[in-house]
This record gives sequence, structure tokens and C-alpha cells, in this order.
Amino acid sequence: MKSIWTYGDLLPAIPEAYRVMLGEGHTPLVKSRSIGPALGLPSLYFKLENLNPTGSYKDRFAAVFISLLNSMQQRLCVATSSGNTGAALAAYSAAAGITCALAIVDGAPLPKVRQMQLYGAIAYMVKDFGIDPQVTSGLFEMLERLAAEKGIPLPVSAYRYCEAGMQGVQTIAYELLEEMQQPPAHIFSPAGGGGLTLAVALGVMAYGNKYQLPHLPAVNCVQPEGNNTIAGALRNQELKATAIRSATTAISGLQVPGILDGNEVITACRQLNGNGYVVTDAAVFSWQQQLASREGIFCEPAGAVALAGVEAALKEKKITATDTVVCLVTGSGFKDMAAVEKHFGLPQLQQLDGIKALKEILIQF
Repeated sequence: MKSIWTYGDLLPAIPEAYRVMLGEGHTPLVKSRSIGPALGLPSLYFKLENLNPTGSYKDRFAAVFISLLNSMQQRLCVATSSGNTGAALAAYSAAAGITCALAIVDGAPLPKVRQMQLYGAIAYMVKDFGIDPQVTSGLFEMLERLAAEKGIPLPVSAYRYCEAGMQGVQTIAYELLEEMQQPPAHIFSPAGGGGLTLAVALGVMAYGNKYQLPHLPAVNCVQPEGNNTIAGALRNQELKATAIRSATTAISGLQVPGILDGNEVITACRQLNGNGYVVTDAAVFSWQQQLASREGIFCEPAGAVALAGVEAALKEKKITATDTVVCLVTGSGFKDMAAVEKHFGLPQLQQLDGIKALKEILIQF
């Protein structure tokens, strides 16, 4: 079975007997059939991280982290989550026979929470966590102390907290560079706290150094304007990310007002000639719908952020028709069905009175 451990020499050294695998990684890289040509980008690709075992790229993180816990003979995983990290940790903990206890961001989508619970995790939603900076920082500090007392690492999907797990996320870049005959000109990545974007940038550099690639792709950071902590600073040639009091974006999973990996993202993206793009929630939801209706790709809102960034880059003439461009589609649309109900005004399901009524409708097509 293929997994991220194909790149074991670029991952933490964990004996094979302790590795927990559910089929993560080696996700499809699909060439756009409709949106790319319509935008004037004939070589636009989507990396379908929504097809990982629990529906997001966070499975790469969880696979390494839970394998590490397993190798340490630890039977407890304590973590925080706005949804995808918790679902991934819960699933891999279940596979390893590890107890998983999760502090959930206030307002996280219920389908994500139910997914965690079905895997057997003990989940608690903490009032104002992820909304109020004081509550958020206080909770992290408490968990850091608790993890230190118990001698276990804290699996927050950021290099600041868990570099080992984030090395699993770097495998996205290894797969891209291995699969494509020529490295793409650009990779577009969504960002909340910046961990994914940093992982892709570091992965590009690690793989490029190992195989002495002459040209490396630019890694671009895309954020919704309601959580512009990194992308704006990157494009404005600033050296550091800027924390905000609270995130106002409706894009679940990207509501991270703190800096986390932001400073390192700016440095790494700049090394790779990447840029920052700030997009509206409206643009994100529009591209989410278009990915489904024009490409057959059903992603959660955060999974469409990279494509909104591509649209912005085209308008600014930062990419050209000859460029090969990859968008990271980070999570499944099934994760946040409430967003679908709220934003897309889909028609009510009609009940027909028998087969004849259905036939009369169908013959019109």
C-alpha cells in the first residue's frame, strides 16, 4: 500500500512496526478540464487532498504524529482542533488504540465534530476558543503545560508546536515534484496559521536540494481578507506576520488570528519567489461552487481558497498562460455541509407523484 512513508528518508525516523497507516498520501493530481481553460490557464492542476482517508491533508500530519506517539508507547493524544486536525487525530488514534481527547474551536462545523466522535474521540467545545485571543492563548498555554507534565508532544498542526507531524505534510510537495515531469511554475496554498504553506515551501526546498532540481516552483500564500495575518505582509515586503484581534472570515479552518508559523512562511515563500494574495469570502464560496459544478470536485470552503488566489494572481498579471499552476484542494465538502446550505441557495427537493410525472419531465431534456 502506498503511503507517505514512501518518503521515509525525509520523515522522522519511526520504526515500521509503529507506523499507523490508513492509505494517506499519494492523492490525485488532476488537470482542470473547464476552469483552467476558461481562465486562460491550460495547465492548471488540482491536488485533491480532500481524498485522504478522513477527508483532508491533515491525515499526513496525524499519520506521522500518531506513529510517533505509538513508538513512544504513549496511550493518550490531547489536542485542539477547528475540525480537520481533530478528525484526523481521532481516526489514527482509533487505529492505534490510543485515547484521543480534543478541545474544539467554538463554532466548529458540527459534521466535523460528529466525525471525531464517531472515531471514538472525547471532544469538548470550549466557549470563545478560537474567537477570543485571551481564551485561545490561555488554552494553548494550559495544554502545553499539561503535555509537558505527561511527557507527550502537543499535536497542533504548526511547526511552532509539532515539527515532526508537519514533516508529514511536506510530503505533498514531494509527491507533486515527483509526479510532474517538470516542476510547476506556481503552487497556491491556503493559509490560516500558515503551517500548510510552510510545509509545502520547506518540502519543495528539501526535495529540490536532495535531487538538485535546477528550478523550483514559487509557493504562494492565500488568505481570506478576514484573517490577513501573513499574505498581506508577504506581498507588501514586510518581514513579519501581523496578529489580529479576531478573525472575521467565515471560512472554517482558516480563522487563526495568531501568527503561529506566519513569520517563517514569509521567509520561505520569499526564498521561492512566492507572493501573498488576500481574497474575499465571496470569491472563495463562488469558486467552491464552481469547482463542484464545473470540475466535479466537492471541497469545503477552505479548499477553494487557493483557486481564488489564482484568480487574483491572473488579474495582477503575476502568472501567465504558459505557466503550470497547482492549487491545493485541502478538504472535503462533506466536512461543512452547513456552508453549502447557507451560501448556495440550492433548490428544494421535489417529490413527484409517480413514474409518469418523472418521464414527462425527463423527455424535455
